[in-house]
Amino acid sequence: MDWFWEFPHLDDDYLRMLRMVIDDSFRSFTRAYGDAIQQVFEPLRYLLLYAEWVLLNSPWPVVAMVVAALAWLASRRWPIVLGTVLTLLLIGYFDMWEDTMRTVAMILVCTLLSLVVGIPIGIIMAGSNRVQSVVNPILDVMQTMPSFVYLIPVVMLLGIGRVPGLIAVVVYAIPPIIRLTNLGIRLVDKEVLEAADAYGSSRWQKLRNVQLPLAMPTIMAGINQTIMMALAMVVIASMIGVQGLGQPVLRAINNQYFTMGMFNGLAIVGIAIIFDRISQAFGKRIQKHQEHTHE
Repeated sequence: MDWFWEFPHLDDDYLRMLRMVIDDSFRSFTRAYGDAIQQVFEPLRYLLLYAEWVLLNSPWPVVAMVVAALAWLASRRWPIVLGTVLTLLLIGYFDMWEDTMRTVAMILVCTLLSLVVGIPIGIIMAGSNRVQSVVNPILDVMQTMPSFVYLIPVVMLLGIGRVPGLIAVVVYAIPPIIRLTNLGIRLVDKEVLEAADAYGSSRWQKLRNVQLPLAMPTIMAGINQTIMMALAMVVIASMIGVQGLGQPVLRAINNQYFTMGMFNGLAIVGIAIIFDRISQAFGKRIQKHQEHTHE
């Protein structure tokens, strides 16, 4: 009866052959179309390089004042503004400014790309239960797949560098904005939609003037989560050549440099807190504006 306790599995030779077929097919695909795919993503490389150039060539007081102004406009609270400025000053004092600006450039471009791709997908999902039933399992896989796994096909297709890292970060970070855009639009009050229909609004007018404004607080929560997930991927993306705070952390792990890893890790935490506070404050202000509008 020993066979009863053995878990059924594929024959080892068949499984090995199946893996070889899949691996060889993917390698053949990358050799045939890798260069063409690289050309498609070339504009993203220029956008990232431009964002890095702007941040690295701007005087640090200008960058600090711009971020502080954003923190004030979002929160109207001096403690958040002072905390933001103090965090940036400490990052500069410990000689992590350039790596931080490269990381911020990467996060900004990844977030922008996630919004450009994710919000339309979320809108389409909100308008069709069938699309939602197809996209939701894909998002489940994207969110549960170990982040290291994203690097394998991206590196095979695009090699080592900024663009492969950017694509891997976007794939990892985009699910929240898709899910919460879909959720926010679906949560819009049916009576409000019926009133818009009564006024003769077209589908586009209803989306632009009613659904998106009312869903904006939820969408802002999705933007916040996308930024946080992109920052979480920074260290992992440094393994394939993404410059920024992740590379010193990776060097610290390889060479057991405790202080280097700790300081750069705290810099990532500081940037994450700044992004989190500003995006959350914007979301709360939008929500309050919506509440006052309905009153």
